[in-house]
Amino acid sequence: MEAIIPLLPLLMFPLLAVFLFTGYPVAFGLAGVAMIFGFIGIGFGVFEWEQFFTVVLRIHGENVNNLLLVAIPMFIFMGTMLEKSGVAGNLLDALQVLTRRIPGGLALSVMMLGVVMAASTGIIGASVVLMTLLALPPMLQRNYDPALATGTIASSGTLGILIPPSIMLVIMGNLLSISVGTLFMAAIIPGLMLAGMYMVYILTTATMNRDRAPAMPDEEGPEGFGELIMLMLKSFLPPLALIVMVLGSIFAGFATPTEASGVGAMGAVLLALFNGRLTLPVVKDVLERSALTGAMLFGIFVTATAFSFVFAFLGGHDLISQFVTGIGMGSWGILLILMLIVFMLGFFLDWIQITLIVLPIFAPIVGMLDFGEHVPAASLLPWFAILVAVNLQTSFLTPPFGFALFYLKGVAPKSIKIQAIYKGVIPFVLIQLVGLGLIAVFPEIAMWLPDRLLD
Repeated sequence: MEAIIPLLPLLMFPLLAVFLFTGYPVAFGLAGVAMIFGFIGIGFGVFEWEQFFTVVLRIHGENVNNLLLVAIPMFIFMGTMLEKSGVAGNLLDALQVLTRRIPGGLALSVMMLGVVMAASTGIIGASVVLMTLLALPPMLQRNYDPALATGTIASSGTLGILIPPSIMLVIMGNLLSISVGTLFMAAIIPGLMLAGMYMVYILTTATMNRDRAPAMPDEEGPEGFGELIMLMLKSFLPPLALIVMVLGSIFAGFATPTEASGVGAMGAVLLALFNGRLTLPVVKDVLERSALTGAMLFGIFVTATAFSFVFAFLGGHDLISQFVTGIGMGSWGILLILMLIVFMLGFFLDWIQITLIVLPIFAPIVGMLDFGEHVPAASLLPWFAILVAVNLQTSFLTPPFGFALFYLKGVAPKSIKIQAIYKGVIPFVLIQLVGLGLIAVFPEIAMWLPDRLLD
């Protein structure tokens, strides 16, 4: 029986997988596994009753008393209110007019809208659903290829996991003890790079086969130059002002992410008021959805902390360290293994579960890696966090279980088959993998901006 003791931390994961695949709530599954293995540890004499009380203190210190996490419900509220404000619909109309003479102009407009919404919301499910409801009907009306249309929408909607103010980056910063402002700066160029690569693919595809992405008729849109200017001002200024207020205040050092999240929430309310959408039913719906999403996230925060604490006390970190030092694959080999694990988990788990469960386990391993001058020690954790973020964005789209695909399918017309969605996202997944490789080979893509602004 003593031979089982070193394996106890590893056995926590199969039991957790059983809970997850039976549909049991994630937070309850994490708490249940932590308690079960705590009791098993007591039985084997490797865990003490008093350590259960230490778990409570750990939860209070890392979650309840952590002011950084206040930013999360504020960003959730901001994204949910923007979804109701009508900003996205106005912006899509304006972008269509600007790109109507470009092959695949509507698809390019959807991608640009995805970038703006990613920089305004950071909530993947809401972004994909909103983009599908807004963009898919006009794309189908213009006889766009369903595969290209759905692939464009799914990939643009998932940019919110990477482009600031991403909620995931806030959580990563907290877990890895990295400045959230640093992560926000490190994510901007990779996020824009991926969006640019997507647009190059769309433009190339539409140019080679115009039947897949027919152009917008010239007679559509504003009739005069004055109407065009008014459309641009009404569509572009509100979201750009909000982005500047939130991200600009962080990068300029005027506000912390927590303070900027409050500014963003207030800005979203003002935009809804400006567009005449700030009604009592809208406010009630936004508050309810924000509260439910926030409660779900913080429930997982608390129970993931308990899970990680029991895992560590049972010797999990020592076991992993011994494994890493014993396989003899070098830093690049270990990094590849970690990326493969995150990629595979993305087939079955949401980013919240992967981030909160896996990152605390991976952090000590990453701290042991040495890439020499390729990645200085001070840049190692931020660079790794961006690699994980891009990796998770890829897993959101990867058939057959990518979460974004099911968000899209859930609100798409019945004429859109899941096979068309799978076919449409494959080119974008390949582009993401190329982008992930570029960031790994050229860390400056992620670290150039924070290095320049923080020097």
